[in-house]
Amino acid sequence: MKKSKDVPEEVQEGQPEPENADRPEEQEEVDVKTYLEGLLKKARGAARPMGVLTTAVKNKALLAMADGLEENVETLMVANEKDLEAFDESNGREAMADRLKLTPERIGEMAAGVREVAKLRDPVGEASGMRERPNGMQVGRVRVPIGVIGIIYESRPNVTADAAALCLKSGNVCVLRGGSEAIHSNSAIAGILSEAAQKAGVPEGAISFVDRTEREAVLDLLQQDRYIDLIIPRGGESLMETVTKNSTIPVIKHDKGVCHIFVDGDADVEMALRICVNAKVQRPSTCNAMETLLVHQTIARNLLPELGRQLDEAKVEIRGCPKTVSLVPQAKPAAEEDYGQEFLSLILAVKVVKDIDQALEHIDTYGSHHTEAIVTSDYTRAMRFLREVDASAVLINASTRLNDGYQFGLGAEIGISTSRIHARGPMGLEDLTCAKYVVYGSGQIRE
Repeated sequence: MKKSKDVPEEVQEGQPEPENADRPEEQEEVDVKTYLEGLLKKARGAARPMGVLTTAVKNKALLAMADGLEENVETLMVANEKDLEAFDESNGREAMADRLKLTPERIGEMAAGVREVAKLRDPVGEASGMRERPNGMQVGRVRVPIGVIGIIYESRPNVTADAAALCLKSGNVCVLRGGSEAIHSNSAIAGILSEAAQKAGVPEGAISFVDRTEREAVLDLLQQDRYIDLIIPRGGESLMETVTKNSTIPVIKHDKGVCHIFVDGDADVEMALRICVNAKVQRPSTCNAMETLLVHQTIARNLLPELGRQLDEAKVEIRGCPKTVSLVPQAKPAAEEDYGQEFLSLILAVKVVKDIDQALEHIDTYGSHHTEAIVTSDYTRAMRFLREVDASAVLINASTRLNDGYQFGLGAEIGISTSRIHARGPMGLEDLTCAKYVVYGSGQIRE
């Protein structure tokens, strides 16, 4: 099957498939536009009843969904095996293959995650800012669901369960479009979740899955502003570019994570070592892992040799500036393109800078507005870093890996937003709602 030049790998994902393997089951052939219109009409029709479901019904549905996953482990494993058999692991795609793979343990983790969402506070209906006006009327705001949310994502089947659970608890309808390389796994998960939710009282269409893998399906989906209220893409840079370029629907981006740590000149060396090793090594394939380390020139000689030794033990490849290479024997010279690179692996770019001004300039030039951190003992420089760095989360004396919904006390998240509208940073349940004004009057009119 020919790939569309307008749709990136994150959307097309995987290798060419046989024409009869595009969908998990044989279907009557209809064109993509007709198929999407039917699916989205049903999803839109579910939005109103979905928005007024009680917390009790939503929690009952979530628990039923979790049970459904655990009761259908064998079905999910069979579906996943079809995806794994078709997946090409060559050319450095081993990490994606691992994310694609389901095991009984991972299915159990998905179910546990859905149950955790059921325990979270329901934001829908929360009132805030109620105040009395001079004419006696009461004015305030109430949190309400956004409506229909389209989520476009790549190879992780667990996203299907996470997104469906979060949208359901926040009273939203979700339209899920995963990558073609996980079509059987995602379709099976979505089917189980949808059936369980409906039996618990959730309207049909509230969990909708686009099981058409034609390349134009994504581009058509992005034009459906009549039915969809918000698009959330989760994937690489090319996916973000495609979505933002082609969408007529508002988009909240979950962009790449080019995350920096700046170790200031008066930082505690032991603290800096602990934070930097954790930020790079603990889970390097995540978007909040450190990709570039900036080191103040006055602390470089005390920090970098020992940090280099510890990172070498963890099999981290260091690509550094000339000063770094002189202090860390195993470091390779960094190329210009290494700065600003999201490696998602055990590779780290390192640069020695003369002061905080140069560090701030570097982050502004190469950062992706995701997560940035400073290690310092100086209060003034810490506050300046906090104030001047433009990112969804800025940390002082803490690992970038902590930019996470659970770590921030939000519970599950649908992703980390790098957008500047509506929500920024880890998006939990409250971020999947918006607010409407409510007025309590007693006969007031405008004079």
